[in-house]
Amino acid sequence: MHTKWTDEELAIIEAKAELYTPKQIASILKRHGYFRTPIAIATKLWALGYSTSPFLDNYSSAEIARVLCVHSTTVSGWVRRGWLKTSRHSSKRYQVRRWHLKQFFDNPPQHLTHIPHFNLKYELISVNDNAKN
Repeated sequence: MHTKWTDEELAIIEAKAELYTPKQIASILKRHGYFRTPIAIATKLWALGYSTSPFLDNYSSAEIARVLCVHSTTVSGWVRRGWLKTSRHSSKRYQVRRWHLKQFFDNPPQHLTHIPHFNLKYELISVNDNAKN
């Protein structure tokens, strides 16, 4: 039987999504009195546009779009044009590895440099590097 996610559960998994594995998040939820399997948590994180890898080894198009202040379809367009390399997890979802994102920022298509937040390019990457140290 499928149990609807509560607002508190969603708040917890969104707060922990970037630093913890689904298994660790399941333990945190259990301490708060909720029971969700790691698979259910991973599925929900994926549906919300989060990576299920801790320390942001992979980024979803939604995560990249949020930081750059562009729509996620813009990021998907970069993928379709071959400007940004990804591994596809389904027909509509992409996961971008950290080094592919770095390559994209190091050699962007010329017309993308006008995006105001494009200069925040290393924000996603530096968060990952700091988390590992």
